[in-house]
Amino acid sequence: MALAVFVPSAIYGIGSGAAAPMLPLRALELGASVGTAGVVVAMMGFGLILGDLPAGWLVARTGERKAIALGSFSCAFGLLVAILAPNIAVFAVGLLINGASGAVWGLARQTYIVAVVPSADRGRAFSTLAGWMRFGFFAGPFLGAAAVHWLGPIGGLWIQLIAMLVAGALVFAIPETDGSPTVVSDNTIRGVVVEHRRLLSTLGLGALLMGAARAARQSLLPLWAVHIGADAATTSIVFGIAGAVDVLMSYPAGIWLDRYGRKAIGVPAMIAFAAGYATLPFAGSVVGLTAVAVLLGFANGLSNGVIMTVGADVAPPGQRAEFLGAWRLTHDIGMFAGPIAVGAISAVTVLGVAAGALAVAGLGGAAAMYRWFPGRPVVAVVAQRAPSPKETRESVESN
Repeated sequence: MALAVFVPSAIYGIGSGAAAPMLPLRALELGASVGTAGVVVAMMGFGLILGDLPAGWLVARTGERKAIALGSFSCAFGLLVAILAPNIAVFAVGLLINGASGAVWGLARQTYIVAVVPSADRGRAFSTLAGWMRFGFFAGPFLGAAAVHWLGPIGGLWIQLIAMLVAGALVFAIPETDGSPTVVSDNTIRGVVVEHRRLLSTLGLGALLMGAARAARQSLLPLWAVHIGADAATTSIVFGIAGAVDVLMSYPAGIWLDRYGRKAIGVPAMIAFAAGYATLPFAGSVVGLTAVAVLLGFANGLSNGVIMTVGADVAPPGQRAEFLGAWRLTHDIGMFAGPIAVGAISAVTVLGVAAGALAVAGLGGAAAMYRWFPGRPVVAVVAQRAPSPKETRESVESN
């Protein structure tokens, strides 16, 4: 698992972390305004949404290794387009390709873990996967600083391109799993979505709201830092502290997922998100902002692996990749919509209202997870008798 999944995920995260802060700066270099730069950077999230369903189709027909190889090649191509872009439009196309390739990467790693890890250990496996990825994202800006110093903003993109090729090569070296397809699947994406629309509209609501809560903090906290007069260096330190809490929570969150069940972790995580956003308008100093950022980092770390684990629990074996592609789409729509909502609400009112709206969304997500997420400890269920995937899905639907 280390060389097959965790180490490549860390390398992937390093590349993404090195490039992420440089994307707006590269857009500005190409003549974009501040507002346009924000929209262009959001194209990566839009590409992720566009790629989720096709990624399910691709993994179902080629297997994890070949899908990773194709995803790595297409991501490298997108990064080259972004690096060599002569104008902002071409740069946006490169980011769109990069985002769609990320969907293939994420889904292939998830289906691999579902195939090789027993249900009783999936919480730890997925939380560890997320933790390695976030550690890489945390370390990326520091490791890419030299390249940025010598090459400017495109230095971060070159680091991501190299990291992507290295991570793809490591994953391609793993053997195919028993669950990997050997023949072309007859399932259609539309048919899988229609067949499982109830699961996707109930459990998926919780996934969507968690995605929004996770992503919105990346835009709302920097804006609030500017609002209270914090400089860029101070804001970076605040994010670093919150990021450390996030990473440190990864493995404990996985243990609790396996021991107490999915609902017992998802609901408190969403309540913590809601509490963090509700208290943000009262953070009038750097100390207060740091406290809120740490609370949101704790919530993000606590939620590590929840969405992937629940998706793995309910995915039908014969339609695993297609279903997980649709399942990831619900979460990724939230990831894309969260920052957009912050910008839209802030444009017509004050930042505090945006924070309040996110707090309400967090409570809504907690309610949805309490209503529909699996409620029994997974270990206890497996200890009695390992349920079939159909029984697991029926248990979720009954809850």
